[in-house]
Amino acid sequence: MRGPIMRFFLNEDINFLVTNRLPRRFATKLVGWLARIEHPLIARPSLALWKFFAGVDLSDARTTRFRSLRDGFVRPLRDGARVFDSDPDTIASPCDALVGAHGRIEGDRLYQVKGFPYTLGDLIPDPGLVERFRDGSFLTLRLTAGMYHRFHAPTDIVVEGVTYLSGDCWNVNPIALKRVERLFCRNERAVIEARMLISGQPLLIVPVAAILVASIRLHCLDTVATLRDHGPGRTACSARIGKGEEMGWFEHGSTIILFLPKGMTLAGSLVEGQAIRAGTIVGQL
Repeated sequence: MRGPIMRFFLNEDINFLVTNRLPRRFATKLVGWLARIEHPLIARPSLALWKFFAGVDLSDARTTRFRSLRDGFVRPLRDGARVFDSDPDTIASPCDALVGAHGRIEGDRLYQVKGFPYTLGDLIPDPGLVERFRDGSFLTLRLTAGMYHRFHAPTDIVVEGVTYLSGDCWNVNPIALKRVERLFCRNERAVIEARMLISGQPLLIVPVAAILVASIRLHCLDTVATLRDHGPGRTACSARIGKGEEMGWFEHGSTIILFLPKGMTLAGSLVEGQAIRAGTIVGQL
């Protein structure tokens, strides 16, 4: 049954209608509320539907028994399930993901998909940061609903500030990216300013929320409150995070956009649509 059902929902018109032409914020709050319910009459069917539709692989999860749907979303992995190398000059993927649009930033212009450009200034409110990453590189990483939802430091870094930007919650799948211009710039997101510990090179990590993503949580602030709870604006911090250490998590799949400055390069092996895991080398000095 799963094959025909998934083919029906992956029809572009139906998928866009079902996942975007509904009260997106209400649906997101509703799923966030349902996902926390631990009563078996709610949790068990929610988990079963999630596993059915999302094609979840729990082979590397620390446990396969969850009290709620949220527990499944934010599941930790077994020790050693993701390996990060110790080279301070390489940049690893911070998360499990499907590789999306990536490449050089043309001045301050980049792409969500071919033919749909946006600018760094649309995504990032700080003109100084825009100039710092002008003519650099970008990598779009999409986390699907069934993937491991925690993300990690791509190299040894110091997080210097986090800017939260309130916004919409459009779906971020390829179907929506081909239909909604400047989608990432419309959605709720965080701009994480970081600097490589050894070389001092700047990095930018931008988690973007989407429909049904109830929250983004970061250890460098706290994980009790969501970024939405902190409110819009920039929070200065000075948090040292070792390569591979956990930075935070989404409570549903979404997207992370990684920015490298001019002088750093993306790995030539990256292919759009490729599935990669946290720890995969994606760039280097």
